[in-house]
Amino acid sequence: MQLDSHAVALTNKHAEIEKALAEEEHRPAPDSIRIMELKKEKLRVKEELEKYTHH
Repeated sequence: MQLDSHAVALTNKHAEIEKALAEEEHRPAPDSIRIMELKKEKLRVKEELEKYTHH
């Protein structure tokens, strides 16, 4: 299956969130609210990508 530009954009967004989440978790004083927000956003993007690529 070939991914189109929307799926590629979602994949890139998911990777960006993953990187931001890792950076936040490894800070000396991680912001738990920011981590929670990033995890929610990551899940939303993942669900959208799965819906988009499974149709």
